[in-house]
Amino acid sequence: MIYTRRNTDAELMDDPLLEDHILCEVLKDIEAANRFLGGNRITIQVIWKLIEENPQAEYTIVDMGCGNGAMLREIIRISTKKQLKLKAIGIDLSANAIQIAKTASIDFPEISYLQRDILGLCPQELSCDILLCTLTMHHFRNEQIPIFLDKFVALAHLGVIINDLQRSKVAYHLFKGFSVLFVNTVVAKNDGLISIKSGFSKPELIDFSKKITNVRHTIQWKWAFRYIWIMRKTRLN
Repeated sequence: MIYTRRNTDAELMDDPLLEDHILCEVLKDIEAANRFLGGNRITIQVIWKLIEENPQAEYTIVDMGCGNGAMLREIIRISTKKQLKLKAIGIDLSANAIQIAKTASIDFPEISYLQRDILGLCPQELSCDILLCTLTMHHFRNEQIPIFLDKFVALAHLGVIINDLQRSKVAYHLFKGFSVLFVNTVVAKNDGLISIKSGFSKPELIDFSKKITNVRHTIQWKWAFRYIWIMRKTRLN
């Protein structure tokens, strides 16, 4: 069961006038939902797979649409246990989100944050080994997506990992029930439903992938109603 077309309505959290304390609570709701449903775990598993495939002394990871930085903090915790040298950079359009992320990451010197518009990225500024984009792509219209995907591929030496929502009526109605018990803010309850209707079908992701010919694509469905899309770069050495 699927909504035929992607939703184009804006989410409440995308309002630049949203008060800081409300955004902070919304980002906490998103972090908790990702943790409970295993969304971040999916991305992190792929990160370690790419690292195993491409051994090197150190790595730089960029997270596009980093929100409060929860993903990067989790990555750094694990990399420290693995004794892996890793630097992380979080990118978000929201100045408020960036400040929230900086405050939450005060004990993580490996992480830095920048306010940037991903549609206007400069490859020379943000070159990295692995680029992440989790629950961010669905905020953009179809015609915008190929613009920043090309930039993502140019930025990343090893690969790009997209983790985003499946557009599904089943997921929509399950989230309604989930949010009653596990989501605290009205904004997150509202935006969660909008996000699902703004998500993707696998054929849509395949169509996007056909426009990017210089990488190897893997697109898989994962619980809970996610797609993980890996773009592996071909190494010359």
